[in-house]
Amino acid sequence: MLNVAAYHFTAVAAPGDLADHLREAAADAELKGTILVAGEGINLFLAGEDAAVRGFIEALRQLPGMDGLQAKYSHSDAVPFARLKVKVKAEIISFRHPAATPLAAGGRAPAVDPETLARWLGQGGRDDAGRPVVLLDTRNREEVAHGTFAGALALPITRFTELPDALAPHREALRDATVVSFCTGGIRCEKAALWMRQDGMDNVLQLEGGILGYFERVGGLGYEGGCFVFDERVALDPQLRPLAG
Repeated sequence: MLNVAAYHFTAVAAPGDLADHLREAAADAELKGTILVAGEGINLFLAGEDAAVRGFIEALRQLPGMDGLQAKYSHSDAVPFARLKVKVKAEIISFRHPAATPLAAGGRAPAVDPETLARWLGQGGRDDAGRPVVLLDTRNREEVAHGTFAGALALPITRFTELPDALAPHREALRDATVVSFCTGGIRCEKAALWMRQDGMDNVLQLEGGILGYFERVGGLGYEGGCFVFDERVALDPQLRPLAG
């Protein structure tokens, strides 16, 4: 079975109509998983037959505003979802900082690609200007327990909305570093990076594609353990293979 994780920030004028359309398309393709739709875009985790998943994503990219959607793929022996769920939400990931979205900010936060981050880690954890690199895990403590980057700053949070308060005690120590925010697939670290930059931390980058994108393009260099995923596989290793389930 083919699994796909994808999100995309784009203005959605009628989230309910888009949700209805995607529910029908996913059901016709016999896909299972979760699709979240909001006025700020779409966030999805789906699985099914290879051709059906790829066909769904290609059709989705044909919709207005969706051509830039980036997808991350992995495989499993069985579909790791029990059913299909399609929901309309206020945000595609709840953060409660309305300006922390590319739509409101006028663009994305600066990003670092996996290959560059791997090179920085390989040269002693310093960027090309010689500044120390601090990896900031924006996931919750349950996810972090399955694995994270070696030496990463992991905050004691249970919900993404708790990140600003949990980060406050560390801000002074991060002043002279290049901070790279990361998460599972990119959506939380994108919102977090935007919020931090808006809040005066202009030394923050986001990891393009998150951990799954890093695994896909680089492997596990500098990463310890697995990456928690939101399905019955529980976690994936750097080769994107299930560690459980």
